[in-house]
Amino acid sequence: MPFMTESVKKAAAKPNCEVLWASTRELINIYQAEGCGCQIITVPNNILAKRKNIGNDPYEVSLDTVRGFAKDIASLGFHILP
Repeated sequence: MPFMTESVKKAAAKPNCEVLWASTRELINIYQAEGCGCQIITVPNNILAKRKNIGNDPYEVSLDTVRGFAKDIASLGFHILP
């Protein structure tokens, strides 16, 4: 964050210069880029899809994730418990 914040400040002094936040790996990176003033951010669709979880109960999000794993495991003919 400090590096990106400083980059935005330096770019602001140059005409037609914008800062790119690339290689987004986590949902929080969207908010970090916005917070430091980045003008451009590249975000993969799988990260954008996670926005639906913002504001949800973390326990419920975790439980849904476990249910998804269980469904995937069962579809392959495996099981976790005997």
